[in-house]
Amino acid sequence: MARAEAVLVCLLIVAMDVAAGVFGMEAEAAQNKGRHLKLFFIECKEPVRQAYKFGLAAAALLGLSHAIANVLGGCACICSGEQWSKSSPSRRMAAATLILSWTVVVVGFTMLIIGAMSNSKSRATCGLSRRRFLSIGGILCFVHGLLCLIYYVCADASRKDEGTTHGFRA
Repeated sequence: MARAEAVLVCLLIVAMDVAAGVFGMEAEAAQNKGRHLKLFFIECKEPVRQAYKFGLAAAALLGLSHAIANVLGGCACICSGEQWSKSSPSRRMAAATLILSWTVVVVGFTMLIIGAMSNSKSRATCGLSRRRFLSIGGILCFVHGLLCLIYYVCADASRKDEGTTHGFRA
């Protein structure tokens, strides 16, 4: 039963991240359909409501998939060099992918929010160019899905190696 649960959780996390990535790409496509005037680094653009909705949906799905992966993956923390040298390879990999997934989610979430918020106003604005934030955030959603998949599998294997259940000793 535990293996079926792990497969289901992995599929859920990957599906949410793929949906977030697709929403990020759709937001970028919708934003590009709006009217733009660009002069060097200054851009005047009309906000696109559809890009705003897709961008927020992508950010929400990215955050939710990250929360699910972290809660169900347990804690794979390694706080000292001594713990690092004594830990199993699966625990080391889980700790490394946990750190990478946090980095990717912070950058991706920030880019999606900045891209969505630039489309939230009701009138045209001028300022520094903010193009490609939504598509880069969408790409980072796909990367996050891969990292969370690796993290969850390694954390699950680490628990089995060490005889623990969700970060607690049995």
